[in-house]
Amino acid sequence: MKSKTLKIVLALFALNSISLYLYFCSHPDHRRQPSTPSASAYSHPQHPLSVKPWPILPSYLPWSPNPHTKFRSCEAFFGNGFTHRVDPLLPAPEPHRKIIPGRGGAGGWFRCHYSETLRSSVCEGGRIRMIPDKIDMSHGGEKLESVIGRGETEELPNFEDGAFQIEVSDRSKKGKRMVDEGFLNKFVEEGAIEKHTMQGLIRSIRLVDADEFVCSKWIEEPAVLVTRFEYANMFHTVTDWYSAYVASRVTGLPIRPHLVFVDGHCEAPLEETWTALFSSLTYAKNFTGPVCFRHAVLAPLGYETALFKGLGQTVDCHGASAHDLWQNPDDHKTARLSEFGEMIRAAFGFPVDRHHIPKSDSGHNILFVRREDYLAHPRHGGKVQSRLSNEQEVFDSINSWASNHSECRLNVVNGLFAHMPMKEQVRAIQDASVIVGAHGAGLTHIVSASPKTVILEIVSSEYRRPHFLLIAKWKGLEYHPIYLSGSHAEPPRVIGELSNILKGFGC
Repeated sequence: MKSKTLKIVLALFALNSISLYLYFCSHPDHRRQPSTPSASAYSHPQHPLSVKPWPILPSYLPWSPNPHTKFRSCEAFFGNGFTHRVDPLLPAPEPHRKIIPGRGGAGGWFRCHYSETLRSSVCEGGRIRMIPDKIDMSHGGEKLESVIGRGETEELPNFEDGAFQIEVSDRSKKGKRMVDEGFLNKFVEEGAIEKHTMQGLIRSIRLVDADEFVCSKWIEEPAVLVTRFEYANMFHTVTDWYSAYVASRVTGLPIRPHLVFVDGHCEAPLEETWTALFSSLTYAKNFTGPVCFRHAVLAPLGYETALFKGLGQTVDCHGASAHDLWQNPDDHKTARLSEFGEMIRAAFGFPVDRHHIPKSDSGHNILFVRREDYLAHPRHGGKVQSRLSNEQEVFDSINSWASNHSECRLNVVNGLFAHMPMKEQVRAIQDASVIVGAHGAGLTHIVSASPKTVILEIVSSEYRRPHFLLIAKWKGLEYHPIYLSGSHAEPPRVIGELSNILKGFGC
């Protein structure tokens, strides 16, 4: 066993070394660093911001682009299907780069990686300047209580021309747009999205020469720029987490990037996971002046991920182990959601052993995910619509039944997630043998569940939506629904389903 573990660690180390080599070879601005100290107008930090390494994940598979990835395959949906590369702005050839003494100017670059399957792009660029004063939106990051009643339109960005700029050596390009509408409509298409903020961001990019490219702050390490929609909803936030993670992997980032929210939403509890996943978190409007990125990555909107698109189209994929897929690739199977779930657990310092299951001497945890009233965002009244009208009765019945179970020790966990730190929510999910709950965004946490966890969803007649059936399928989790004729569940029926599930655990 020790020998096998050592081989896995060495293999992952080798993959990481190769990815570092490929990253620095493929990103031109990292090949030439300033050879002289920075001028006062070009404020390069003397000490890099603290960055986090990628953790070792048992379900990790290489993200290097494969031109043979099939259209609408599972890898195209959930992994690196971003195989069509376009370069609207190439870096200047070495002999023509304008190096300003004390500034190290070298000219910027920009490229997009397009997915035919998802019809979206992961875009990235170098030597990009963001001017917060040219982004019209609220400041962002405020305490919720201080912005009650603020409209959502105030929180979403509107970009003035030149809100983002890229340095170029060719003065003939000065002041020009980087891309035209034809490029945007083809590679960053709006689709059914009413306000495509990443399209607006790229539309705002103007080209400037080195004399104008003056920054109050430089971010030397890679940064991912994200705009969130429905930021207080767990399901939609998971789509944003996944998009930022995929964008980081597709662009081959050697460390976990910094994160910049290009939106003006107020502070929310879900930020705890954003902070755990990435190296740092800053709201765009929190920068006090123009900020320059050595390497910036634009994450697709959460609406453009397979997690969201799969609700309206067929994504015929089933979860499988990375080990099995490494030996026997299958276009209809994926380990990407398992990899992502392990990433969330590792970010909080939890174990990511593929076979992690609570120890038998501590019994089996039955996690009941509850729906509670809480104030979610400035436009929310604080009341959550019930999906299970007798939820407390069902919970109490399960608790009573479990305390008298003779075959196994059963621990019923009261999943009051609205009032638990995110780290404790993830802990409860990973330690659960069975996760029970009425249809609701909190069940999206099953992306972090252990491989042998079983899902029991109580589905009212009004909310027969496939979110958690699909996530369970894409992760390879056993899933059982209880379909109700209304919103009332008979406790004996729920307990009967639980009894059948526990037989699979030898209880």
